[in-house]
Amino acid sequence: MLASLRKLGLGTERYPALTGVRAVGASVVFFDHFPLHPDVHVVINVLAFFFALSGFLIVRIYYEQAQISVRWLTKYFVNRFARIYPVYFLLLTIAVLLGHQTGVWTLLANYTLTHALFQGTTVIIQPSWSLTVEECFYFLAPAFMLLARRYSFLAPFAVACLLLMAALAIAPLGYAFLGTRAFVMSTTFFGHFVEFFAGVWLALRVIKLEKQGKIHTPGCVRTVAGVLGVSLLIGAMILVYQHPPLNYRRIIVINNFLMPVPIALLYSGFIREDTVLARLLTGRLIGLLGRSSYSFYLMHLLIIEVISARLAPGDAYRFLWIALTFAITWLLSVLLFGVYEEPVNLFIRSKFRSNERSVGMADTLFRTQSGQRS
Repeated sequence: MLASLRKLGLGTERYPALTGVRAVGASVVFFDHFPLHPDVHVVINVLAFFFALSGFLIVRIYYEQAQISVRWLTKYFVNRFARIYPVYFLLLTIAVLLGHQTGVWTLLANYTLTHALFQGTTVIIQPSWSLTVEECFYFLAPAFMLLARRYSFLAPFAVACLLLMAALAIAPLGYAFLGTRAFVMSTTFFGHFVEFFAGVWLALRVIKLEKQGKIHTPGCVRTVAGVLGVSLLIGAMILVYQHPPLNYRRIIVINNFLMPVPIALLYSGFIREDTVLARLLTGRLIGLLGRSSYSFYLMHLLIIEVISARLAPGDAYRFLWIALTFAITWLLSVLLFGVYEEPVNLFIRSKFRSNERSVGMADTLFRTQSGQRS
């Protein structure tokens, strides 16, 4: 295990603060599902941070090489499969055995990662609905990148807008597929596409700046603007939740359409500016947690629901019990990442000669001492 971790190149990411973001985001999701106080929950869509990060990293890695050819697409989709599916398959199988889920449609939809496209389908690992959203983006990303390269950012963005309108047109027809308009906006890629495109825009901007040698800039304007923007929208969400009945349209507008803007600014600050906040998100430990965050994200509810919640000693020890569960979940996630997730990922890629290194919910760029991607 220790030998495996030594090979991971901790601290060699090109954008190390973004790896740290994953660890923080996964932790926030944990405390939303297992809050320190039963009535306190996160009021914003934390997954917007992950979706924007996926949009950035996929485009930053593949934009200049993307092409419509069997060879390139095979390599691209093998990379995506190798990163996402092995851990999901293992944990889903464990959840099925523990929960005795035997319905044919339920198993088929969950094992094929199409479950979050059909309203009413049982989601065996609850957080995995977001994997369907991610997979839809991965499927469409090659076309988006080619359109951006041929025309501009606005071309794939316009296509995504048309896809959203098509999904909203299908939703009222009464099929389980895409369900309702509320389901489309809350649970599918089409409703969340702006979050991904915030990352896409940032990736295109960073690629241009890196070619010009202007990526690093003094000051902290972008970081501060991002923090303030996120904070203001969190305040707006708190106001929405304080005035029941909830106005879901306002929630969707804030989470899905407004929040991506300050997130992109914040990530731009983490990439371009040397700030205290960026340095806090950089380091070997938080880098390891960031790389293990995908395993943590899928595993944490299994541990909370199957073990921790059933054995909790009572409210008097709630804080200590949650802290213990949190620490154990991270420890198991690091172990799973080191002995299964990363080795299986690299094994599959080696079999298909598709060996770009990657970690987390999407790829993280690594750099060698000369600054080139390894």
